This record gives sequence, C-alpha cells and structure tokens, in this order.
Amino acid sequence: MKLRNIRVCFLCFLCASAANAFSLDREAFTFTRYDLNVRVEPEQQRLEVRGKITLRNDSATPQKIAVLQISSSLDWRSIKVADKQLQFVAQPYTSDIDHTGALSEAIVTLPEAIAPQGTIELEIGYEGVIVPDATRLTRIGTPEATARSTDWDQIGAKFTAVRGVGYVAWYPIATEAGNLSEGASLFDTVGRWKTREAASTMHVQVTVPRDDESEKPELLVNATTCPTALEERHQFVADCSYRSLGFSVPTFVMADYEVADRADVAVHYLHGHDVAAVSYADAAEKVTPLITEWFGAPRNKAQTADLDDPNAAPFEGGSLLLMPLTNTDSKVAGLVAAHQLTHAAFSSPRPWINEGLAHFAQALYLEQQKGRQAALDYMGLHRSALSAAQRENEKQTTAPRPEDAVNRSLVNTADEELYRSKAMCVWWMLRDLVGEAALKKALASYRPEQDKEPSYMQKLIQAQTQKDLEWFFDDWVYRDRGLPDFKVESAFPRKTMTDEYLVTVTVENLGRAGAEVPITVKYFGGEVTNRLVVHGNSKGVIRVEISKPPEEIVVNDGSVPESDTTNNTFKIEAADAEK
Repeated sequence: MKLRNIRVCFLCFLCASAANAFSLDREAFTFTRYDLNVRVEPEQQRLEVRGKITLRNDSATPQKIAVLQISSSLDWRSIKVADKQLQFVAQPYTSDIDHTGALSEAIVTLPEAIAPQGTIELEIGYEGVIVPDATRLTRIGTPEATARSTDWDQIGAKFTAVRGVGYVAWYPIATEAGNLSEGASLFDTVGRWKTREAASTMHVQVTVPRDDESEKPELLVNATTCPTALEERHQFVADCSYRSLGFSVPTFVMADYEVADRADVAVHYLHGHDVAAVSYADAAEKVTPLITEWFGAPRNKAQTADLDDPNAAPFEGGSLLLMPLTNTDSKVAGLVAAHQLTHAAFSSPRPWINEGLAHFAQALYLEQQKGRQAALDYMGLHRSALSAAQRENEKQTTAPRPEDAVNRSLVNTADEELYRSKAMCVWWMLRDLVGEAALKKALASYRPEQDKEPSYMQKLIQAQTQKDLEWFFDDWVYRDRGLPDFKVESAFPRKTMTDEYLVTVTVENLGRAGAEVPITVKYFGGEVTNRLVVHGNSKGVIRVEISKPPEEIVVNDGSVPESDTTNNTFKIEAADAEK
C-alpha cells in the first residue's frame, strides 16, 4: 500500500508538472552567474558538467517553477538547493536554438516562490555526448553537406569545437522555442536571450584527460581570461572567466594545433595548413597599423583557430575567430583580420558599437586599399539585407506603437542585421559628419565601464566637435525611424555674370530618418559635390557653383543607406542649363 501511495503521489506530481508546462514562463528567470566544472572526454565524445548557477526572477510575479534547458544530447542528473535534491521533470522541448533541433528541459519545483528580483542558487549536474548533428537544418530541407558545414559543432578524438547558445546548449539556458521555419523566430529568441544575459558572468573550469603524456592538443576558450595548466594526473585544465557575457557566445575548441605567432595575432592551424596560416598572419600584421590608428593597440592577442572542414562556416566569438584556413581567400584575409583585430583593440557592451565598429573597420580597410568607392561598394552589399530587415520590422507591427521605434532602435535591438550592417553605416555617416580627427579622439576617450546610458557615445563625439548631433542619434540610434528616401525634387541652374553656373537644388526626404547626404552636380568633364542635411519628411535646399552647364544631379553616393535609390538622379535638359 505504501509503495502504491508513493507511485500515486509521483504520478500526481508528473501530471501537475505537465499541466504547468503549458503555462510556463520560460523566460521569467535570468541566469546571472555560472560557475561550472566541465570535463571533456574527446575519445568518448562526452561532456560532463557539475556546478552552480544563480537565477534572478525578472518577471513581475513570484515564481515557484524554474525551467532549465540543455541540448537534447545531454541528460539531467541532479538539481539541488543547499545539497537538497529538488523535484524536477525532464522532457524534450522542440527548439532550433540547439543543433539537434531539441532541448532536454527540466521543469523544476523550487523550495519556495522567488519574488520579483529575488535570486536562487542551484547546484546542477548533467552529462552526455556532443556529436555532429544538423537535424534542425536538414528537417527544413537544407542539403546534408551544407547543413553539416554550418552546424559543425562536435566533441571528437581529433577535433573538438563547440559553440554555445544558438548552436549547442552546452550550458543551461531558458528560452521559448525558436523555429528556423518561422522567419526570424530563432534569431529573435537568441537575441532576447543574449540581451537578458548581457551582464551575466561565467566562470568555467575545463578539464581534459590525457592518457598519453606525448599528446599536446591545444585548448582555446573565448573567455576574457583563461590561464591553462597541465596537472600531474595527466589532465589539462583551463580556468576561464567571462567578466560579462555581453553578446558573446561561450565557445571552446581543441585540436593538435601548431601556431603561427605574431605580435598581435596567433593563428592556430592544423597539420599541413602552414602556408594558409602564415598568409593570414601576414595579412593581419599588415592591417594592424590601421586598426591601431583608429581604435588603439590591441588589448589582447587575437586568436584564430583552424576548422577541420574546409567548407565550414566561419564563426567569431570575441577576439576568437574559427574558420577553415585552407578555404580563406587571400584577397579577403585583410578584411577578416580588420574585423577580428578591432575586437581585440576595442570593446563595448553595446552591440551597435562593438559589432558596428568592427564592420566599419572593414570599410576603412577597403578604402585604404582601393579607395572610397570600394568601401561604398562593400557597404552596398549590406544595404539590401538591411532594407529587408527594416521591412520585416515594419511588417511585424500592423498597428505601430510609440514604443516600437525605441524597442527596435540600435541601442536596444537584438537583430544582427541592424547592429552590424546598420551600425556600420551609422559610423561611416558619423565620420562624414564630424571628420576623422574628431571621431578618432572620441573613440580614444571611450571607456566601456563608464557606458551606463545610451547617450554616452553621443556626448563623447560632441565633445570633439561644435555640431549638435542630437537629431542624428535620435533618428539612427535611439529610435528606429526606418531609412531615408531622398529624391531630387527640382534643380534650377542660373548663369552668373562671371560665366559660372549656380544650381539651386531642392531635395526631398520621403523617409522618416534624416541624414547629411552628398549632392553631386555633374557637368561635361567634371562634377562638384557638397553636403546637405535633410531631415525626415522634409525638404532641403542647396546652391552649388560649377564652371560649365549642369547635366545631372545625383543625391547620395551610397554612403547613406536608403529604402529606395531609384529616384536619386535628376537630369537637366540642355535648354534649361543654358538659362
């Protein structure tokens, strides 16, 4: 009878937990701290984790149930509070946030309800294998080879590379489902998680057994600090800390690497890839002076690690870059290095600054190597994706609210297309607005620990110039007003008494975001370009002096992203030009 009662109680617990699962607030808790001991066993492709996590209730109501999720290839073993085992139900949860396309979800009953902003520390244990798995991609029709070259995460005897949230949930998370077949669902889910965890800290001790003392595989972790040591008991230990997760994805990679070591970059390459490694190291060395000029000397050495699949998609986490060296075009190596070295030299907790500047550095590199037009062409490659992202944002809100413009702004967005591509254009426009010298001085005075409010960067830049930039930051950074749409409404040429020509150009901005845009007046044998500020849904007038009759007016040279560029040219008839 006693055994029967126990079974009935346990069944009731399962049913209650299952019922709760339908009304769970999976994103109620923020994981504010991780303190994990991770044991990696390459020969068995196995991962074993023990440690502690701290959760904070960021919802508006007390929470009695917590949700913990790990990859579906891992199993929960233990969840405790103060050495007391907690009741939990483990269940599969379909989500493309993990490469397997599912998570192992633990629904945990806490000892007592946690009040809003209250915290609880849990002791956890889980283990399992991490093998190549591209299920989430193949089930939506991605060709097998492409899927495996995208989701290349694995623990293996010869090669190990494992990325975190958005790829493999090797540390606990808690999110609603993200689905690759539902537009931006997955990216929105990952973005929300990164935003919530931006200030969280992680300490992880990674232990790798060594059966053979002659084995010397190298372990790389993209942490802030990560001292390593080879202990007596034939095991390698890395003690790694992330001061804040920010938008980085905790990642570790391990292989029998050799190293091409330079002053500011170390290229870890697989056997036989020495030529490609040296080529990349040379490219990085050549781009370092430009990066130092703009962002200061690298604060830490940039690390590049080779991937064993020549077709593998590159991945960057902080100043650690993972990419197949043998398949990296030497012509773009400098472009890649510019991005990586910028992260090594300059850091910000704000994605639009951190990632935007790294992309801006790539445009600067192209400008230095091939001229301004090459840089504009490169930014043009991002414009179509940026316009698509803006249109998607507008579609998602059928009834726009005032707060939408703030929530989707550069300072708040979790959309990678915005905080990378749009932010790159913003930095380019700022350089055109205030000049190189002022912008460099502002960047040199930036201190990430002092960046406590959105206007911090604006104030640093304004301190170096007499220009009021409030309108610009309001349109491009603090709010999402979409993109401008410039149109030459009219152009009236007039011949002066000195046989010069004065052209009065009226430009209309059909969009809601304003910008300082270049206006080019072309004539036979030459052209003259001046700049004009045209605010959103407004008009601006500029007068340009030229030496010959005008033939054509062009607004925007590609330096300002627009929603429509088909109306940027205005032809002037010969008869009008001679008036």
